[in-house]
Amino acid sequence: MVNLPSFEDSTDFDNADRGYIATAAETKIKDASGRVVWDLAAYAFLDGECPETANPSLWRQSQLNARHGLYEVAEGIYQVRGFDLSNVTFIEGEQGVIVVDPLLSVEPAVAALALYREHRGERPVTAVIYTHSHADHFGGVRGVVPDGADIPIIAPSGFLEHAVAENVYAGTAMSRRAIYMYGAELVKGPAGQIGAGLGQTTSTGTISLIEPNLHITETGQEEVIDGVRIVFQLTPGTEAPAEMNFHLPERRALCMAENATHTLHNILTLRGALVRDPRVWARYLTEAIELYSADSDVLFASHHWPTWGTAELTAFLSQQRDLYSYLHDQTLRLLNQGYTGIEIAELIELPPALEHAWHARGYYGSVSHNIKAVYQRYMGWFDGNPAHLWELPPEQSSKKLVEYMGGAATVMDKARTEDDPRWAAQVLNYVVFAEPGNTGARELLAQVYDTLGHGCENGPWRNFYLQGAAELRGDKADASIDSASPDVVSALSLEQIFDSLSIRVNGPRAWDLRSTIDWKFTDLGKEIRLSLANGVLVQTRDYDGTPADLTLTLTKPQLLAMVATGNLDGVESEGDRRALRTLLDVLDDGDRDFDIVTP
Repeated sequence: MVNLPSFEDSTDFDNADRGYIATAAETKIKDASGRVVWDLAAYAFLDGECPETANPSLWRQSQLNARHGLYEVAEGIYQVRGFDLSNVTFIEGEQGVIVVDPLLSVEPAVAALALYREHRGERPVTAVIYTHSHADHFGGVRGVVPDGADIPIIAPSGFLEHAVAENVYAGTAMSRRAIYMYGAELVKGPAGQIGAGLGQTTSTGTISLIEPNLHITETGQEEVIDGVRIVFQLTPGTEAPAEMNFHLPERRALCMAENATHTLHNILTLRGALVRDPRVWARYLTEAIELYSADSDVLFASHHWPTWGTAELTAFLSQQRDLYSYLHDQTLRLLNQGYTGIEIAELIELPPALEHAWHARGYYGSVSHNIKAVYQRYMGWFDGNPAHLWELPPEQSSKKLVEYMGGAATVMDKARTEDDPRWAAQVLNYVVFAEPGNTGARELLAQVYDTLGHGCENGPWRNFYLQGAAELRGDKADASIDSASPDVVSALSLEQIFDSLSIRVNGPRAWDLRSTIDWKFTDLGKEIRLSLANGVLVQTRDYDGTPADLTLTLTKPQLLAMVATGNLDGVESEGDRRALRTLLDVLDDGDRDFDIVTP
């Protein structure tokens, strides 16, 4: 408990409970088939004292995050919290209500809107705001917007490109690792999943997307939506590649999206993503302070609970700013002295003022993995040591290491009496990768992962350890959510669709193949040539008059159907249809359930 803030400080609990109105009577939120996608009562055990199987600081954070219901933030501003990983905010206008960040999936969004309307009346949804391009801030949109509704869907510039690219290009791998990160498939309980720091976990319902029709392109852009004046601040490259904060001048309220929450956030999320820029992040927080703090009485965000008071929210933003600046600058200072990312992560401690601020604790991001991310952003994966330049892959190196260490039995005997669980995890991992069928080693490593997980202050770290332990014991979680949902896929541009195909080309199988297909889109007035050669699928145009092997005349929906089924029904073609089969036959599918803790 060294260096923790005071557990006697109840400010966060007071703020998390402030403005509470009611919660839903039905605790289980289900999809159309009756499958439970969110359970409001799943974390009732957090009402008890912290057990030995949990870090007290993370237990406290989870107690705060598990609160659920409808809350009044300010006059005309309401939030439903605890219905998903994120919050949904309702801003009342002259005719209806503006919905901000409608959760990850449709079913919780439906329940949240119903709770709001139960207590605030049947107000129509007059606009939607997506603060940024992560799925937990747009995926539930079809739960709040009726089919065919013609209303503003507002998002920062670049939103659609980043939202769909992240969920498609590396979406299979990210979704697999997200199972570990959020622990959605782990048993909820004192020895199991207790939260993810940013929220409790992810819902497992239907992800949807409606394309934005009003884009925010610059800081200071003002829009009057349903009689509400909103001033936007673009913050690209911060917590998301496309993100924005906004200010409500007449209501003296500031929304910080996910750029300032009650945790140290991620510079590189453990599920995988592009490395974020903490230097830019900090500068946008400074800009928010300068532009809006003095004119705000309350700060709210897309996660956690609000901060009230001009002085309080200014101090909060200043400390959040200093947090990212400090990690960035100190990592650069030490890497320029020759330290590697792993070494720097063991050296840096936060200043006392930040160390003792609850909202700066590493519940979601951590000082350790954020420092490694900053190092990666500037220096890449290679630390400069030639021994690490061309290492054997894990399975091969593990077999040799275990042999050098005296064999699996010797390593396991030593690991049983090892005082440092971090080292025990390293050496036992070698045994598991050297001998995947060694059940004793798997169970011993699972026990070490239990120990490490139960001690973690960081929610995703705990979930990674405990999910790893579960899989070592044979309880492999299946992917319960598909980030590349039909709505997301249909929002891809033609170029992105063909990019997603090029990522799937099995290069060695396609080395000696040659195929050229012209695609003519009657609905978009576009023509694209795809050329397959040297194992590479290239988008180009007919620049030299060379005839294609096949010309297809179609619409974008027909393209999506063809990619999904391989069927050319209804598509006009001219030339050799075998050219398309040549392409489709060398496309690999991703593995949504690939192994992580075993070879």
